[in-house]
Amino acid sequence: MMKTFIAAAFAYLSKLGYIGIASALMIEIIPSEVVLSYAGFLVSQGKINFIGAVIAGTIGGVIAQIFLYLLGSYGGRPLLMRYGKLLLISPKHLKKSEVWFSNYGAGVVFFARFIPVIRHAISIPAGITKMAFTRFTLYTVSAIVPWSVLFIYLGETLGNNWEEINQVSGSYVKMVLLLSVIACGLYFIFKTIRKNKVKSKYEGLKK
Repeated sequence: MMKTFIAAAFAYLSKLGYIGIASALMIEIIPSEVVLSYAGFLVSQGKINFIGAVIAGTIGGVIAQIFLYLLGSYGGRPLLMRYGKLLLISPKHLKKSEVWFSNYGAGVVFFARFIPVIRHAISIPAGITKMAFTRFTLYTVSAIVPWSVLFIYLGETLGNNWEEINQVSGSYVKMVLLLSVIACGLYFIFKTIRKNKVKSKYEGLKK
């Protein structure tokens, strides 16, 4: 049933080209990795070009995250707890993203884009805490571009075998995930050290 739906969806998206790719990523009923890999397949067929696919993938991905940011900003946590499932975001996902945002601060908006489950929901606490919109957008774009490039490239390389993306991309995703977790840890340590320095300086002035 699901495979039939995906096949029908991609048959339709291929006719729309770049608009189809961006639209699929905005709605994201189908995982972004699969959509981007299919875009890579279309590149291999000469139906679209690589740069255009990356731009379309980035636009679609960013708009989807801005939508979640705005929901968090204007609707708040109660709205997301009530209707989050309609967006495929469970209360568990939301809670996890809030913990990450609380621990690592605004910088996690970039790093979390490469971590399963967290990467979609992290936009919500960013909106709830009223993180600066320009900063949020910059971090989001900076993460989505390399993510799009990776999966479009893999899809193009696989060609007709693009459906095997989950098996092929496993090692790449694990490497990116490991680097992201390490980066988050280093970022947290840096923030803690900086915070302690400011605190010590303030206490020294008080004396």
